[in-house]
Formats: sequence, C-alpha cells, structure tokens
Amino acid sequence: MSEKNFDALFRPFTHGSFKLDNRVVMAPMTRNKSPGNIPGQDVVDYYRRRAAGGTGLIITEGTTVGHPAASGYPDVPAFDGELPMQGWKRVVEAVHAEGGRIMPQLWHVGTIRRPGKCGDDSPVPGYGPSAVPHPVYRKSPEPHAMSEADIAEAIESFARAAGNAQKAGFDGVEIHGAHAYLIDQVFWSVTNQRTDKYGGATLVERARFAVELVAAVRERVGPDYPVVFRFSQWKQGDYSHKMATTPDELEAFLGPLRDAGVDIFHCSQRRYFEPEFEGSTLNLAGWAKKLSGAPTISVGSVGIDKEFINSMVGEESASAEFDELQERMARDEFDLIAVGRALIADPDWANKVRQGNVEGTTLFHPEMLKQLN
Repeated sequence: MSEKNFDALFRPFTHGSFKLDNRVVMAPMTRNKSPGNIPGQDVVDYYRRRAAGGTGLIITEGTTVGHPAASGYPDVPAFDGELPMQGWKRVVEAVHAEGGRIMPQLWHVGTIRRPGKCGDDSPVPGYGPSAVPHPVYRKSPEPHAMSEADIAEAIESFARAAGNAQKAGFDGVEIHGAHAYLIDQVFWSVTNQRTDKYGGATLVERARFAVELVAAVRERVGPDYPVVFRFSQWKQGDYSHKMATTPDELEAFLGPLRDAGVDIFHCSQRRYFEPEFEGSTLNLAGWAKKLSGAPTISVGSVGIDKEFINSMVGEESASAEFDELQERMARDEFDLIAVGRALIADPDWANKVRQGNVEGTTLFHPEMLKQLN
C-alpha cells in the first residue's frame, strides 16, 4: 500500500468540536458479559485495551435504554440506573486515560424481546410498531403494539440515556436504528402496519418516530454534543432487503434525520466494498455522505476475508487486502471506518495497521467470543 493511502486511514478527524486522532472506529458488538446488566472490571479493561491499541473511537456494544421492554438478551449492559452508570463511568475514565474517545450505542430491541429469554424474569412482552411477530422469531408471542403514549415513553428513554451519557463523560452517543430492532422495525413495512402518523406507505412517513426521537435526544444534550445514527438497508430476517431502493429515496430518508440533529451517519453494510446502487461504485456510506452532506462511518468485513457466517462456524479468518479501503478513504468517499471482529481478535489492530504490519494482526476465531480479552 502506498504511504499516501496508508495515511488516509490515520488522518485526524474533526467535525465541529468533535475530534479524533484517526479514522478507525470500534464497531458495536454484543458480548453478553455484564451480569446483572452492570459492566464490571473485565468490561472496563476490554475497552481500555482497544483505546491503548490505537483505536480512534470506540462505540460500545449495544446498551439498553431505561424502558421496560428494551432488553432482549441476557447479560447485556444497561444504560440506566445507578450501578450500571457507575460501571460505565469507569469505562469512560479508562478509555480517556489511554487517549481514546468513546460513545455508547443506545439500544431498544423491540419485538425481538421474548419474555424468559432476556436474562430477567419480567413478563413484559416485546414492544413494536404493530402486533406483528419479528420475522426471525415467528413463533414468539404476539408483541405489544405500541400506543402513541408508549412511543412517547420510548422516545423519552432514549433522551434520558443520552443525558446519562453526557453526564458520565462520554464523547457522544450513537442511536441504534439498524438491524430490525425497534427503530428499524418502525422503518420496515413488514413490521410497521400502523395507520396513524407513525405508519405510512413510504419510508419517509415511517421515519417520523426516528426523527422525533433524534430531536428529543438533541434537545436533551444541546447543540454541540455529537449524535451518531446507525441505520442499515438489510434486516435480520431479510439480508438482501433495501428499504431505500433509489438514491432519491435514501436522500428523502436521511434529510429529516439530519435536520433533527444527526451529526454522523453510521451506515451498516455487511461488506463495505459492495456498491449500494447500480451505476456507481459508492457504498452505502458513500451515498449517505453525498446525499446528506453529513460525515459517515462505513463498516462491513474489514480486516477479514471470510463471510460472516463462515467465521461463526469455525473457519479462521485472515487479514483482508487494504488497498481498496485506503483508496476509498483517500478520496473521502466516507470519513470513518468501523472494525468489528478484527478488533475482538486483536486490541492492537489499529497500531499494527498504522505500522504497516497487517499480516501481524491476530486472526479472529469464534472461540474468542467466549471471553473478554
């Protein structure tokens, strides 16, 4: 790789008052290592090591907002309440001590929640835009169709969590609007069959909930606190889905979110190198940046050369070629690149790549998911 292209990945990034030393982002990845929903010392050390390893920005694993139906998996850290927030403050302090930056990913799972499968005894059912079981869990009990009062309560839970992040010293927040969880369920016509102001035949109409949620977060944290919004075209249950089928439709979707207060779009794509629409090599993050004018984070299979599903059944992954990534970043197609499994495998991944030692990075294997290393 050329020196010029290599430098593109490790240039500083500035957006308003938000500054990063480089363009490498740790992608949010659920680890299920917080018993009682409280991040402990092992979680503190896990994130600290990635900051020490040169990662410019850490986005935490999804952490559930303080809503009764927000959680869907056992041992996922919460982002509400005294003890969880004490744990998160220790995470922030450790990351900052290493010179890193960190944001929580604020999460509500929606209809994926199944009572008895969440690591708690709460009988609260999954909440969703309509009484439509999630396509991944078709045999689950019928979810609770949210009333407008329920929607207001969910919006307030995200705003409160964002305020918690700001008080705890986090460098911003990411709102999880992807992967067919609650916010994305409202975007998706399969799961949103409402006939009120939060439904509609078009994606723009169905985006109203997210727009109001972002506006509430922005009001809570003020004008200068970074707000990232993560979205995806694909859904759990339909990996080939495109909720925006044309650039015009994507532009119409992103504009109101940007106006409501989104600073950066995190564009979740399974393979960052795949073009989003015919007739252009731009990926999803490239199109989002072009259409919205906002900085974007790209993500998807960085640092590996195996399909996600293959790696999860035991095939060791290998370092990918970086030429295309460096070229795309050198021409500013997108601004930041999120790295997932490669950073689970090797907390020093960013420093090794900066030094040109791509082949020296530790390879990911699913056994690594059993512990926080």
